[in-house]
Amino acid sequence: MTGWPTAPVIYEIGTWPWLAGLSRRYGRPVTLGTVPGEVWDEVAAPGVDAVWLMGVWERSPAGLAVARDNASLQRAFRAALPDLADDDVVGSPYCVRRYRADDRFGGPAGLATARAELHRRGLRLVLDYVPNHVAPDHPATADYPNWFIQGTGADLAADPGAWFEAAGRVLAFGRDPFFPPWPDVAQLNAFDEGLREATVATLTWIGEQCDGVRVDMAMLVTNDIFAGTWGEYAGPAPSTEFWPPIIGRVKESHPGLVLIAEAYWDTEWTLQRQGFDFCYDKRLYDRLTHEGAESLRKHLVADRGYQDGLLRFTENHDEPRAAASMAGVRGRAAAVAIATLPGATLWHDGQFEGRRTHLSVFLGRYPDEPADPELRSFHRRLLSIASGVRRGEWRLLDSHGWPDNPSHRDVVAWSWHEGATRHLVVVNFGDQPAQARITMPWPGLAGRSWELTDLLDGRVFDRDGDELAGEGLFVDLPPWGVHVLGVEPA
Repeated sequence: MTGWPTAPVIYEIGTWPWLAGLSRRYGRPVTLGTVPGEVWDEVAAPGVDAVWLMGVWERSPAGLAVARDNASLQRAFRAALPDLADDDVVGSPYCVRRYRADDRFGGPAGLATARAELHRRGLRLVLDYVPNHVAPDHPATADYPNWFIQGTGADLAADPGAWFEAAGRVLAFGRDPFFPPWPDVAQLNAFDEGLREATVATLTWIGEQCDGVRVDMAMLVTNDIFAGTWGEYAGPAPSTEFWPPIIGRVKESHPGLVLIAEAYWDTEWTLQRQGFDFCYDKRLYDRLTHEGAESLRKHLVADRGYQDGLLRFTENHDEPRAAASMAGVRGRAAAVAIATLPGATLWHDGQFEGRRTHLSVFLGRYPDEPADPELRSFHRRLLSIASGVRRGEWRLLDSHGWPDNPSHRDVVAWSWHEGATRHLVVVNFGDQPAQARITMPWPGLAGRSWELTDLLDGRVFDRDGDELAGEGLFVDLPPWGVHVLGVEPA
């Protein structure tokens, strides 16, 4: 298995519901060790570089009990699964009792088989790590209490929703500073040196079993955020940040391991500098989902080096399904954008088929939903095309129009160039038709004719090089229309 590509495409699979669906499909229990080869072939679509098996670790019985007793969660579960059964609620994969592959998935041997099957098809394996919290029945709550945020009996009496008792001590429930505590997890103390040593050991252990690690809510344990969340309960902040020494030591053992930070609150640049290879681009997701072309354009003026360290997506297990939040042609325009921009790209199991139901991570079964064959064909073609487009120099391009036609403001364009290979991506990120002139980035266009082939639909446009070099490329796009153009001499 060779090293990671610079702009990997990662496919996220929710392990429990995926295996449950395969078990129904084949009429027998399917574990990670017994997934049929034809299924791995389906996963290994052209253009995919890695598979993130989300939620392979042992889940907590105590956390499961909390989920089954929580009325608010039960309402959300029934919204996704109207025929909800007791065994559909399986507990959160982020309420980890042990970092050991669950025996229900085939245990460590099954996980090793899955990794080997992925490697055989040229794919890498990504697994999870949760630095901020563990299950309330994790063995460390009794064995290593100093790893946790501790309170007093008075704290517990004053706010039983924020504290719980374990092995005779009062520990905090996990939280981030903007939401109430999570009642199914215990809060680790990121300032404790013993916890930091344990983090090195755990990440190193996980790195022996995979090629990349997605780190849950990675910004919560940075010194400033952790101190702001926990104050005096955390004790004095160490002189060093949490991540840089930990990542440095883990990569001494696993130099090829890719670390991906789930990042919010504009902490992407901070986490990149602290050693993460890629960070979630949640800001781009919000712009694609709720905003327009000018917002998208402003986002893309960032330095190329910074953009290369971002992970772009239009859905994941935390966000609504793209088919619901960006239905129809807007969703396709957004998909073309994330597939052809610099940085890593994340796709989510069921996204290509147009699944619309957002499934809670606590649930172990997907609802039955009809697949959209045309949408699946679009995504598969886009993945295959994008792998050949994103090479070499990337540039955000200017678009301009006419005094009586401001529709060009909805047009966003960028180019890729490597050697003699040129590609141009044009997106009308608006709900009205748009016309624009795109300023072409390449010298030597004048004095010859050029052939522009739309790689998505096969249309061919012949254009005069003098016009391209002077006025620019004229485009006329329907609402949310796109071009992914290969540009060659006629």
